Amino acid sequence: MSETRAPAHVAPLLFLNVFIIATCGLVYELLAGTLASYVLGDSVTQFSLVIGFYLSAMGAGAFFSRLLDRDLARRFLDVELAVALVGGLSAPALFIAFGRLQAFAPVLYGVVIAIGILVGLELPLLMRLLAGQMEFKDLVSRVLTFDYVGALVASLLFPLLFVPRLGLVRTSLLMGMLNAGVALGGSHLLAPWLGRRGPLAVRVRGGLVLLLLLAAFIKADWLSRLAEEELYADEIVFTQTTPYQRIVVTSSRAGRFQLFLNGNLQFSSADEYRYHEALVHPAMEAAAAGHRVLILGGGDGLALREVLAHPEVQQVTLVDLDPAMTRLAAELRPLRQLNRASMSDPRVRVVNEDALVWLGDAPRGWDVVIVDFPDPNSFALGKLYTTRFYRLVRRALAPGGAVAVQATSPLFARRSFWCIVATMRAAGFTVHPYHTAVPSFGVWGFALARAEPFDPPMHAPAGLHLRYLDDSAMAALFRFPADMAPVAVDINQLDDQMLVRYYESEWRRWED
Repeated sequence: MSETRAPAHVAPLLFLNVFIIATCGLVYELLAGTLASYVLGDSVTQFSLVIGFYLSAMGAGAFFSRLLDRDLARRFLDVELAVALVGGLSAPALFIAFGRLQAFAPVLYGVVIAIGILVGLELPLLMRLLAGQMEFKDLVSRVLTFDYVGALVASLLFPLLFVPRLGLVRTSLLMGMLNAGVALGGSHLLAPWLGRRGPLAVRVRGGLVLLLLLAAFIKADWLSRLAEEELYADEIVFTQTTPYQRIVVTSSRAGRFQLFLNGNLQFSSADEYRYHEALVHPAMEAAAAGHRVLILGGGDGLALREVLAHPEVQQVTLVDLDPAMTRLAAELRPLRQLNRASMSDPRVRVVNEDALVWLGDAPRGWDVVIVDFPDPNSFALGKLYTTRFYRLVRRALAPGGAVAVQATSPLFARRSFWCIVATMRAAGFTVHPYHTAVPSFGVWGFALARAEPFDPPMHAPAGLHLRYLDDSAMAALFRFPADMAPVAVDINQLDDQMLVRYYESEWRRWED
């Protein structure tokens, strides 16, 4: 029998290997795309680039497989061990590299290409090992069937199980261990073609790779901390990877703590009150009534804290996509203390859904809507700053209702800020833009709007004992200096998100 042919009883088990290989291969691709979107932003661009590089590299791997003519069984097992090492260690290595390298993108795509080439080698070699056991059409149909089914399983398990339960680092290492397991199993299935000492050599190498990946899996939290220590100045006290984002909480020696989402600062306990007082109270004062309040985003409960300070509030609904974030706001002691246990107030209802989808069928008649989303640094977030979204918000308002939107920095991202204002006006709002200074962020901008013409409030709410807003501060919010004055911008549409492009170009200038 040819050395490139497997015995008949081995074929079914090798088809199982196809399934495992396909599952691991797609998970590596999803890991790279997710990690790139976490650390580089703009998920559409990053996933497009990762998929393009990965698939083209697979094609190159398949092409290069034709150059391998001898010792196919040994070469197949060597490729599996290489995939196990490169793919399994990819996530922890890339996280560590991001904190230590300035030119991170070339490293990321280099790893993607390396994994793609190795994965592209796998199936052609395996098909050649199975050649002669069945007709060519049956071989191709079965291999591709197991390959596509494995891809389906990976696409389901990745967002539903792997990321929420294991996180990116452990998922990467688990896939590597599966690839190493394929190599170890293959050393038994393909023993007749490995020579007298061949199986033992593969098992020794496979065992070492498996032990390395297992040790890394056990120490995954330590690896994550090692990677993130370079990214954050203060001690990390909490981390969690959810299907939607990476949550990190840090604490300084002075007792201040900060919340980061996907590496971006969301607030510092030292000065968040300036941001949240400016976000909430102008809208509460501008509205004809304040009985029913809707908060979109704001899963940390800090905007909710300011809303609940108004005694006339009877009902608040908070809509935030990530249940892990709202659960953290209710359970993490320093955050719960900072938001004054607002998430546990009996007047509050928490909804974990996509705000754009939820608004489509949402109850109407809200007196105040507070929109507190992260900055529009990706198309997934940019959709929450479109005319479509603002029209849904306008429809949800009660007569005389007011809406306040966080709108990034009018100083650092001037076009982005005025794009949000222009988009709200295009959706039918009368808009009064305003800004304040938050030391952790710099100058920050907001937009106050109603469906009908109105004058912005000039007086702070009475009797609330606010730390920042008083009458003079409230009046100053709506005055813009020359370097933050309006500029010509395009409207942000759902199918043409100019805002994301503005945002990326403007903030990149300050980062460089």
